[in-house]
Amino acid sequence: MELLLAKSKAGHDKNHIYVVVGEEKDVFFLANGTTKKCQSPKKKKKIHVQPIKHLASELTELASGKELDDDLVAEILNLYNRRD
Repeated sequence: MELLLAKSKAGHDKNHIYVVVGEEKDVFFLANGTTKKCQSPKKKKKIHVQPIKHLASELTELASGKELDDDLVAEILNLYNRRD
């Protein structure tokens, strides 16, 4: 699965950034590496999140060819938040 980040548009976690670790028909499974782990991801409807499609090359290189785990997810989100 290609690296995909998503921003929550609704709920108590509004404006939080997550890594998408799974997908079904109308829901994403989201993880942040700390409170929401890859083994027990947050289930959120696709209409309540905004996918982030344009990612810096450092992020895609960091995740390429690797299995997503909590440490990698946390590292990706830290790098994304420090991009500016």
